[in-house]
Amino acid sequence: MRTLIDKYLHKLQVQGLADREHAVFLALDAELVSNRPIESDVLTLSRVFDTMSINSLLFAEPAEPYRSIIREILRCGASCSTQGRIVPMDCETRTFFHDIPVVDAFEPEAIAAALSHRKAAIIRDRGIVTYGVVTPEQAFVSFSSTCFSTFVKYFYDVLMHLEQCHARVMPPDQEMLAGFDTVARLAEGLAVDDRGTELMSAPPEGDEGVIGMIAEAGRAVVDHRLVDSYFGNISYVHNNTIYISQTGSSLDELERCVDAVPLDGSSSVGITASSELSAHKNIHALTGASAILHGHPKFPVILSMHCLKEGCDRTLCHKSCKEQRSVAGIPVVSGEIGTGPTGLLHTVPAALGRSDGAIVYGHGVFTAGRGNFRHPFARLLEIERTCREEYFRRIGELRGR
Repeated sequence: MRTLIDKYLHKLQVQGLADREHAVFLALDAELVSNRPIESDVLTLSRVFDTMSINSLLFAEPAEPYRSIIREILRCGASCSTQGRIVPMDCETRTFFHDIPVVDAFEPEAIAAALSHRKAAIIRDRGIVTYGVVTPEQAFVSFSSTCFSTFVKYFYDVLMHLEQCHARVMPPDQEMLAGFDTVARLAEGLAVDDRGTELMSAPPEGDEGVIGMIAEAGRAVVDHRLVDSYFGNISYVHNNTIYISQTGSSLDELERCVDAVPLDGSSSVGITASSELSAHKNIHALTGASAILHGHPKFPVILSMHCLKEGCDRTLCHKSCKEQRSVAGIPVVSGEIGTGPTGLLHTVPAALGRSDGAIVYGHGVFTAGRGNFRHPFARLLEIERTCREEYFRRIGELRGR
């Protein structure tokens, strides 16, 4: 258990989510173990185990810019002050959280009450607290997704605030803008950098070669922070078989988490494959692409939700938008996870038929290529960079700069 705790503390650090030296990771083995002495705040957190049937608990003050983002959301967000919760609108929140409760007191009863109905909570002026029922990985995943969801919410909310002020010819909240300028500077460190990344170019040989190519691409996607927690998926088509990451697998640990699924449907091995298996198969069938990446870069997700059309039911945008939309020439489509009638398996393949990249509303980006992952990875980086530039261009325009 201590090895697992150390593993996820390391991931917190290298993925820029929190300083491992100040994080608290508690996990239940034969007895309760922790990375820090069980006293003071750690003792308070340990008492959450008395009222919840959980395996692990993670608490940490998030790193910048997430720390300042959460502070700004709590200061400016109407839902935080009136309902005690943060309500992001991205796919990870819909899938994972619904909302993120805000706890005002660092007390085991208050923390347990919030976590009893949600996977993560924010303790005001302290940090993020999450838990796992089966493994410490679950606590890490929820922590990572909380950082992602609050990032997307904050940048989207500021953009929409400026849009509303512009439409109503009223001055924007100057305190909000001052906070935004600070957060934007802190977020500069998250800008993608593709220097030094050379993915395999030669065709893979055999199963091991394919899996090695997929694992390499997965690590690159995580290293460049183009995905968080264990979302995202990767596939490669070779010899009439689609090799695809398993559902719930971490993209930086795919060596033993890839399913080989015959394209002719002759095997049910795909039962553990990514929930996007059908989307990947349809993309290959329609476009001929053999290498497909799906990540969650932040700024494409933010801009995919930036729409000023009036008269729509906003609760349906993510699954059944009929508008032909794009961001900087990159198609934006709706679509839900899975194989239902509004699933992205129906929308993404058509978009990739006319472009080598597609953004799914509030969700993430698909890119595709042939032979290897060099082009899909480069395109994923480029789309994040392009959308980041486009976001700040729109912000500057609305501020008259």
